[in-house]
Amino acid sequence: MISQIVKNDLKPLTIAIDHGKYTTEVLEKLGQAGAFRHHIPSQNNGKLDLFGTIADMAIVPEECMSTGFMMWAQVVCAWYIENSDNGWLKNDILPKMVEGEYFGATSLSNPMKYFAGIEDLKLSAEETDEGYIINGTLPWVSNLLEGSSKHFFGSIFTIHDKHGKEDRDAMALIPCDLEGLTMKQMVEFVGMEGTGTYALIFDNAFLPKKYLLSDPVQPLLKKMKAGFILLQTGMAAGVIQGSINEMNKSNLTLSEINEYLDDSPEELQEELEDAIEFIKELCEEPYTEGEDYIKSVLEARLLGAEICKRSADSVMQHAGAKGYIVDAAAHRKQREAYFVIIVTPSIKHLRKEISRIEEAA
Repeated sequence: MISQIVKNDLKPLTIAIDHGKYTTEVLEKLGQAGAFRHHIPSQNNGKLDLFGTIADMAIVPEECMSTGFMMWAQVVCAWYIENSDNGWLKNDILPKMVEGEYFGATSLSNPMKYFAGIEDLKLSAEETDEGYIINGTLPWVSNLLEGSSKHFFGSIFTIHDKHGKEDRDAMALIPCDLEGLTMKQMVEFVGMEGTGTYALIFDNAFLPKKYLLSDPVQPLLKKMKAGFILLQTGMAAGVIQGSINEMNKSNLTLSEINEYLDDSPEELQEELEDAIEFIKELCEEPYTEGEDYIKSVLEARLLGAEICKRSADSVMQHAGAKGYIVDAAAHRKQREAYFVIIVTPSIKHLRKEISRIEEAA
């Protein structure tokens, strides 16, 4: 069913999405087909199948990474809610997000860098009896629609006490129609433009406590961290396979000269299949505790990024000059693969975290 949706509904939109068209049309159909459900036990007859979601996700960026990225944002946002203790969010928001009626975003790029000591947390809040008054700016958050009551994003902010001193960090689900929240499209991207990406400006935005995911945030982060990272491997697997597909097409006419290139489609296919087996094993127990397991999860994500980097180089060389034609699939795959390389956690971020774990051992 997922493959049919990609073929019949996504493929006709790919070029328009690549040029900036944001649509939830495909996400809705993916949700209706069950693509967002496997890793959410409360919506999947009690069964946790993280790899099932990754496998469905990997089909989408073979055609369009922008939609694959939005799918990742969707399933990760559902993962936040599933792992929280908020019964209202689980009963009222989560089922609609899993079905593709509501839409979710992650918004944890800045917090992940904050917890890794790379940058400061950009949102702060003052707690009241009824909720939180939030201020600050997030530069880029995707899979959003301005003013929509059906679009939500998870976000982490520092809570200050009555004396203005930093007290703790908390996490909440925030609706796009929140009063005091302004959404602006500040830049135009050369790729991934059709992902509904906005800068979010909070000006004394009041968030009721019913949207709270975790206060303090650490218990939730610990619980959902491995799943958050592993779900990204679906994007990597899909765009690598898409690149391999394009190389095979190029080889229909250029195989005799392309055999002199590094990273043939056959070699990359074998490495991808090995990586997928590694990921599948890690998905069996995503709540495993300990730094050894997290290190393996980070290494799996890094492996995906590194194969992406090689496939990005190889797909353009296999295509040759045809890769420079406007809207060429090979050029799209190159740009999409590099997105996996730089999206948080990026290769440098992953290597920093792996090094920290190794040094502490």
